[in-house]
Amino acid sequence: MKEVLRLLGIVRAYQWWMLLAAVLGFAAIGSGIGLLVSAAYILSKAALHPPLFELHLGIVGVRIFGIARGVLRYLERLVSHNTTFRILSRLRIWFYQSIEPLSPARLLQYRSGDLLQRISGDIDSLENLYSRVIAPPLTALLVSALTWVLLGTFSPLFSLLLFVFHAIAAAGLPLLSAYFSRGTAAGIIAIRREIQSMSIDCIQGLSDLTLFGRVKEHTEKLNRLKAEELRLQRKQAIVQRAHEPVAGLLMNGAVIAFILLLAPARGEIEGVFTAVIIIAVIASFEAFLPLPDAVQHIEADAAAGRRLFELVDTPPAVAAPRHPEPFPANRSVSFENVSFTYPDADTPALKGLSLGIKKGEKVAIVGPSGSGKSTVVNLLLRFWPPDSGLITIGGTDIAKFDPEAIRQHIGVVGQRTYLFSETIRDNLLLSRPDADDNELKKALELAGLETFRDKLDRWVGQHGMSLSGGERQRMAIARMLLQNAPIIVLDEATANLDTLTGQQVMRGLVRYCNEKTLLVITHKLREMEQYDRIIVLNKGKIAEEGPHEELLRQKGFYASMWSLQHNDAAAKLLDG
Repeated sequence: MKEVLRLLGIVRAYQWWMLLAAVLGFAAIGSGIGLLVSAAYILSKAALHPPLFELHLGIVGVRIFGIARGVLRYLERLVSHNTTFRILSRLRIWFYQSIEPLSPARLLQYRSGDLLQRISGDIDSLENLYSRVIAPPLTALLVSALTWVLLGTFSPLFSLLLFVFHAIAAAGLPLLSAYFSRGTAAGIIAIRREIQSMSIDCIQGLSDLTLFGRVKEHTEKLNRLKAEELRLQRKQAIVQRAHEPVAGLLMNGAVIAFILLLAPARGEIEGVFTAVIIIAVIASFEAFLPLPDAVQHIEADAAAGRRLFELVDTPPAVAAPRHPEPFPANRSVSFENVSFTYPDADTPALKGLSLGIKKGEKVAIVGPSGSGKSTVVNLLLRFWPPDSGLITIGGTDIAKFDPEAIRQHIGVVGQRTYLFSETIRDNLLLSRPDADDNELKKALELAGLETFRDKLDRWVGQHGMSLSGGERQRMAIARMLLQNAPIIVLDEATANLDTLTGQQVMRGLVRYCNEKTLLVITHKLREMEQYDRIIVLNKGKIAEEGPHEELLRQKGFYASMWSLQHNDAAAKLLDG
């Protein structure tokens, strides 16, 4: 229940819209009661053959309440749906803004299907938060107050009797519904989360599942989950279908009680009003029919809220300082005795790493897989904070900068390129929304995509799958070039390119970075002489450091790596 209260706090800005919709709902039901009461009065009075003028009040009431009921119901639906959509919009924006600082460090702990279910399915389920959880109790309370006052004009005993039956309808029916459907709504949400995650895994890994003959196994598991979901839905539907009959029995009990109470009072209450009282009692129960459903929706909303707050309450791995310092003009980068271990990892990724990169220097970091090369980039971009040590830019601790400012001043091409299902132009404009077409074309040329110059409106497909792996990689390079950042980081930027094309692209990038600080992460030891310095990492530490030819002459770890990739060339250089 505390989750529901927290959610209500988030949408508190719409409290007056909620109140307006509840009042309109009450007015619509009140008009319905007025319509039935007026009609009952006319029929009862007409049976006595009175003069026509004595029926005028009832006739006018039927007309007014009949028209008002339709108009007010329309307005109530209009306001309540508008309120619901506003609430959903606010919740989606709130949730996205809350989890954005968690990327990527914290979000890596969750499956993509699970995240998708939270941001779509869980928030969608909260559309019932107002219309089926908040509004019905308010409307029922107002309708009860109206009928208590109405019947109280005849006798306080009538109000007391109606209060007893209304209290049973307001508390007994929801509690009975909660007892028989407990755990159902939360169970459905949990199963849907698992189905969502498995479905995404199956679609994205369909080729691998087919290759190893595991499609049937995953399909059977999905079928079992779906069968369990259907079982819970059937249980939920049975309970929901029982609400109206049980409420009808309670209403009939109230009618019988009132008939028994009215029978001895025939001399005190005019017979015409007997039908009026009975019809008012019957009509008042309309407001209590949604209450049992509200209990089930509270359980579902609480479960959805719990999953949302589980993410939102997660502290970010890196927080922006309250008063960030401006980014310095000196773009030198320094790591001082930096150590770092990834969450749930057994061994450190970096162990007391110390390195410096001067402004305008071109440095390559090489080493075997798992040596900590990409970790250097992740820490520099403040995706994770170091466990110990200090990382500075221009002599200032990067923890004193706004993380967004760091990423604006560091252009990165990573190993994985994500392209959105949009046009080439839209994907390029991510890095610089104000770029014109001429700048886009120039960036494409520098990235080796001259053929795309006149195809800016070409759709790239889902995840950019209409492009080859090399073209997607060069699209990432073009985005980085548009950013025009003073510090450039290339993390295996040509991994998906053939050797010749990769060399051509790297030459162009090195020339482009003539006045910029360049950090290249690579496992392909080709044309290494173009870098001012090469840093060799092994098991999170610097094994060697220096220019290409000097490292070869040392005949150490770097020379061994070079020899493996360039047997003939290395032998000649080492012998010479």
